[in-house]
Amino acid sequence: MAFSFELQAKSGKARAARISTNHGEILTPVFMPVGTLGTVKAMSPHELEETKAQIILGNTYHLYMRPGHELIAKAGGLHSFINWQKPMLTDSGGFQVMSLAALRKITRDGVKFRSHIDGSLHYFTPAKVMEIQEALGADIIMSFDECPPYPATRDYVEKSLSTTLRWAEEGLHAFDNHANQALFGIVQGGIYEDLRERSARALMDLDFVGYSIGGLAVGEEKADMFRITEFLHNILPEAKPRYLMGVGTPSDLLNNIARGVDMFDCVMPTRNARKGSIFTRYGKMIIKAARYKEDFRPIDEACECYTCQHFSRAYIRHWITMNEILGMRLATIHSLHFYQELMSLARQAIFENRYQDFLAEMLPVLDRIIE
Repeated sequence: MAFSFELQAKSGKARAARISTNHGEILTPVFMPVGTLGTVKAMSPHELEETKAQIILGNTYHLYMRPGHELIAKAGGLHSFINWQKPMLTDSGGFQVMSLAALRKITRDGVKFRSHIDGSLHYFTPAKVMEIQEALGADIIMSFDECPPYPATRDYVEKSLSTTLRWAEEGLHAFDNHANQALFGIVQGGIYEDLRERSARALMDLDFVGYSIGGLAVGEEKADMFRITEFLHNILPEAKPRYLMGVGTPSDLLNNIARGVDMFDCVMPTRNARKGSIFTRYGKMIIKAARYKEDFRPIDEACECYTCQHFSRAYIRHWITMNEILGMRLATIHSLHFYQELMSLARQAIFENRYQDFLAEMLPVLDRIIE
């Protein structure tokens, strides 16, 4: 496979790199918009490209349920099916295993679960998850894991980790599409540093192409998330990519870049935008607020996205309050463009070896509500 990882610059622990795949290059730090069912909600592939998205994410569990990996394989794989010719990543379904707790049973060999759609019975094993992801054809795929909930006892997390490590090895042995896909192992272990180290070192012994950090941003304190990512920075190999799954707010991204993370995904910018909470470089704009009713400025006068170049806050507010899809689309375009621009600025700061100054400049404003 044409997969490679080239570390290009560092500023403290923050890293800038180039990832090469069969569908093109990815410059890190990178944020991946989430296309759960094969689409980033409200966005066309062309619009995603205009936001400067380099790679998008699909969901193995949901694509397996609908429309099915066999149908997608017949279409030539997920890239062809959704007409996205840049890199793609699929997750393992492990998070959905956690979120469907009332509908599943975890066994030594896999997970038996009932569909959230029609109640039909299904069974995921590490080999089955590899089969599904090979059929989907994403450039980067994940090993099957159990994502423990939070809070969870140490005993539960330790037993869960043993399961995840066994499944990682079984999935690696079942995987045979090395020419076209890169398989990442998922580091679990909850908020316990010794379990995280055990997980990371066991996966490193298996020599995965890259390493994901799972089981964070599931309810723990942010201080615990930052502590774990910083701890893993000193353990995970420098010459391979690190992907923090399901994170997060703009400040979460910047804080974890400072702790050596390269890749991120989250539904937050798209989901929040559809509800009228728009991310900007000055903080969060709650566009439904009455103060924007007659505000004819763009969301961000310095922003070059399609939304800011053509429409006013008042116009977007009108359509969001009317629950009109156009308002959701325009808000989503801006938020995704902002996330990509933030990653580009972070990358530039790393190359200029001023990432800590950049962090100090950005953090005070990113999470505030714009007045």
